[in-house]
Amino acid sequence: MSLITFLSDFGTSDSYVAEVKGVIATLAPAVSVVDITHQLPPGDIRSASHILGRAWHRFPAGTVHLVVVDPGVGGSRAAIAVESGGHRFVGPDNGVLTSAYHNAAPTVVEIPVPEGAAPTFHGRDLFAPAAARLALGEGIDWLGAPFQGEPVILKDPVAWYQGKAVIGEVLYIDRFGNLVTNLTEDLVPPYARLEVEDFDIGPVRRTFADVPVGDLLAYIGSGNTVEIAVRDGSASRRLGIGVGGRIRARLG
Repeated sequence: MSLITFLSDFGTSDSYVAEVKGVIATLAPAVSVVDITHQLPPGDIRSASHILGRAWHRFPAGTVHLVVVDPGVGGSRAAIAVESGGHRFVGPDNGVLTSAYHNAAPTVVEIPVPEGAAPTFHGRDLFAPAAARLALGEGIDWLGAPFQGEPVILKDPVAWYQGKAVIGEVLYIDRFGNLVTNLTEDLVPPYARLEVEDFDIGPVRRTFADVPVGDLLAYIGSGNTVEIAVRDGSASRRLGIGVGGRIRARLG
């Protein structure tokens, strides 16, 4: 069974998601569409890239991933399709497809804008038809010519050492208010203590139940990086910290 995943910042209070799905259903009625999320902050390219990177490899080979977070729609940014790791990706060339390039030698083509496409809604008029065609078995090279130039790839900040500490950053905040960082398990040994601003979070715990309700904790999240949370609460709200905020792992 063919499968398309759909990730956007459209929300669910307007007709945009339904219009995109309607195009897919018309062109490829037997194809299933799985929503990753449509609740991203408007135009948040970095969060879109993070969410796609977590989700796409959980799907079977051959899945088509449609990503429409496109603040530059109708402008000079290219519309592209990527084939990588046995999956195909369709979206704007603005960094949302960064995780698709982590495999060796991806194939990238530029998708031409169809005549009559609304300049403010390429998700419906350009990307949805392209995703449907791929899901129906067309080769990626049928969508357009090889992409000229280098695709936009977002660079995550790298953790760095400062004396007897490792300094990391918040990359993403989930809906629970948990702070997802770029600190990996190999950088934070069991004896390290995590700090945010003036708060001593303590050592890395196994799970939320290791601390009382309302307490802060650090743990290795399901994405294999250090996360900061409040049990049954929001770490982002408690600490007043957002994406880009500093996290310190004190090693001595």
